[in-house]
Amino acid sequence: MLIKRLLLSSIITSLMAISATAQGSKKARKFMVATANPVASQVGYDILKRGGNAIDAMVGVQLMLNLVEPQSSGIGGGAFLLFYDAKRNEVSSFDGRETAPLKAKGDLFLKEDGSPMKFFDGVVGGRSVGTPGTLKLLEVTHRNFGSLPWEDLIQPTIQLAEKGFRVSKRMAASVERDAERLRTFPATKSYLFLNDNTPIPEGTLLRNPDFAQTLRLIAAHGSEPFYYGEIARDIVRTVQEAKGNPGKLSLADLRNYWVIERPPVCHDYKQYQVCGMGPPSSGALTIGQMLGMLSHFSLDDLSPNGPKFVHLFAEANLLAFKDRGLYMADSDYVDMPIKGLLDPKYLEMRSKLINSSRVSDSMSPGVPPTALNYKLSPDASMELPSTSHFAIVDAQGNAVSMTTTIENGFGSRLMTRGFLLNDELTDFSFRPERDGQLIANRLEPGKRPRSSMSPTLVFNSKGQLHMAVGSPGGSRIIPYVAKTLLGVLEWNMDIQEAINLPNIAKNFGTMELEVGTSAEQLKADMEQIGHKVRVRPLTSGLQGIVVTPSGLVGGADPRREGLVLGE
Repeated sequence: MLIKRLLLSSIITSLMAISATAQGSKKARKFMVATANPVASQVGYDILKRGGNAIDAMVGVQLMLNLVEPQSSGIGGGAFLLFYDAKRNEVSSFDGRETAPLKAKGDLFLKEDGSPMKFFDGVVGGRSVGTPGTLKLLEVTHRNFGSLPWEDLIQPTIQLAEKGFRVSKRMAASVERDAERLRTFPATKSYLFLNDNTPIPEGTLLRNPDFAQTLRLIAAHGSEPFYYGEIARDIVRTVQEAKGNPGKLSLADLRNYWVIERPPVCHDYKQYQVCGMGPPSSGALTIGQMLGMLSHFSLDDLSPNGPKFVHLFAEANLLAFKDRGLYMADSDYVDMPIKGLLDPKYLEMRSKLINSSRVSDSMSPGVPPTALNYKLSPDASMELPSTSHFAIVDAQGNAVSMTTTIENGFGSRLMTRGFLLNDELTDFSFRPERDGQLIANRLEPGKRPRSSMSPTLVFNSKGQLHMAVGSPGGSRIIPYVAKTLLGVLEWNMDIQEAINLPNIAKNFGTMELEVGTSAEQLKADMEQIGHKVRVRPLTSGLQGIVVTPSGLVGGADPRREGLVLGE
């Protein structure tokens, strides 16, 4: 029944994805799912309709995204999950981030002369592949919180992989844009290119029987074949035999992988509590710093599209990223002043560095309370925009906010058994040290690379769930989510209106304004007060759900192919 409904509705939902933006936010009374792809949203909806819970829907959504949006996420990558258990009134956060192979050392991305490689020289091939965590995350959380049978949640993706799905406009454009790199490896080339060596066009009926067979094994045996058995052996062989750029991943790395349940990082913003993922994600900490600094300005008197707010937001963005670059990394390997970075008095002090009428000259890392007294060197390692995010609220009030990735678009470009492998190791600093001082986000065996992924849950003053939100977008995820939170929490916007706000970012010194939006018109004003400005595409993929007294309100980013469905 489930797969029949999916196949019959796939064309309809594709058309609905276009109309959803024009119609504004989606409203529902019982349950809701918001994902980056209409087919994935339909799977989540069908699972919730059958009585499944948010975790059940999460499993179905993620596996379907692996099939229909392979450039962004999948079982060859990693994910961060925030889960709200309504019955226990508890928030849990689960770290399914990839880990560095045990044989990988800090010089993995250094050339023979000691200088760092060019970024894509490190990305393409086995060198960049970390131990995947997404499948283990799905299995562990489903075992603890799921309600429907594991194998039933996988069947829709198995059947669609066999029958074929229509390649979306975004997927086709992604293949065409990256065609040269994707042709590097035979398995990837044979899947994503036609017989005449041209990239698959939009509308192509694409079948993936190899992925269907992989999922059959996983449906029958769980993650065991992936981490211990025949799938594991194929993953390692693919990585270690990658022509021209082999990697270090081994069977021992897969067998030793585990998902970590970590305490969520929560902070107050006015009457709300905002909760996110802690290290190795920098998302919750950096967003918390931005909101904490901005709380010392009267934002409610400003227009979210006006020059005064854009200036303040950008300066808070840059100040928070200064601390991020110096202190934030995998806290299992690096002593981090987590509480100090969010200390209200520290953030008040940092906010005073922001001049409300011109660019400040005092943008450097601070010294938060509890910071250890040893010297670190700042890091500005690249984290490119790919990834996917989805939000789910079920009929029992449970909620999922999950950001999932294979890092760069199409990851390492290596494909095995129908899925792509991540290039997550490139989220580490390519340099382990600078001028004799260690970099917190340096590569070490078993370490998890720093991330900007920011799955977020918000609670009101009564402790009730108010919002689930997140985005893809590399390091720009942080300002994307921050502006959406402010839209809802500060200006009481509808979630779709908040998502639609122009994107702005100032992560590393240059202010970026989203092309084709009202923000573009602020370029001259921003330059006049001292900002270096670049107008460019800022393609977020925000998905969000707000819980109101009258029901659920959902929004999907018009910049991608997202769709909200609910009942």
